[in-house]
Amino acid sequence: MRKRAFTLLKLLDKLESRYGAQDPCWPTDPYEFLIWWHCGYPASDFACTKGWESLNREIGTAPRHILDASHSRLADVLKPGGMIPELRAMRLQEIAARVKDEFGGDLRSGLSGPIAKVRKALKTFPGIADPGADRILLFGSIVPVAAVPSNGTHVLERIHHARERENYGVQYREAQAAIEAEVPEKFDARCRAYLLLKRHGQEICKRAKPKCADCPVSGGCAFFTAQRP
Repeated sequence: MRKRAFTLLKLLDKLESRYGAQDPCWPTDPYEFLIWWHCGYPASDFACTKGWESLNREIGTAPRHILDASHSRLADVLKPGGMIPELRAMRLQEIAARVKDEFGGDLRSGLSGPIAKVRKALKTFPGIADPGADRILLFGSIVPVAAVPSNGTHVLERIHHARERENYGVQYREAQAAIEAEVPEKFDARCRAYLLLKRHGQEICKRAKPKCADCPVSGGCAFFTAQRP
């Protein structure tokens, strides 16, 4: 087995030296994140934020604001976030209605008890699978789970093993296990890991055409070493 050039914590330190401290660009409140997530399509930080800003400015994000707006008005306001605004408007009203009726308007208060129960509840909302649920749990300060960014699951596989899994679920669980093993089970530490891996996956370690020559951790990357003649 190839010995790692540095630990995951050392890797994160190197990434932070390159990118600086990172902050989430999405709302960390569980309900607000669900709304933000459907404000853009295809979902991206930029698209979701554009739609979120328009929604905040024109209608508001509270359940009552979304439910009081007509579907056509809501769809029109969501257009800055990209495609299928009509479907996204329907999703927002579905989320707002459920939070109002099932959680008394306060989703966070309902996310208590065993983590399996909380995760199951989150996954009943549209567009939320295990990675999204983990993201909400972590950044919502509910449980410090080892969440992994969707564009960063391959980063640790490349660096540590010079490979990428074809199965996304397997790759996600392996990246999650690496974080669980090496990053302290604290909100700040695991949020930091998530955000730095996300930034690196977006900017340098892209799925297609990674910029290995400009990578701050190439010296300890098994993938980079394997590509060299």
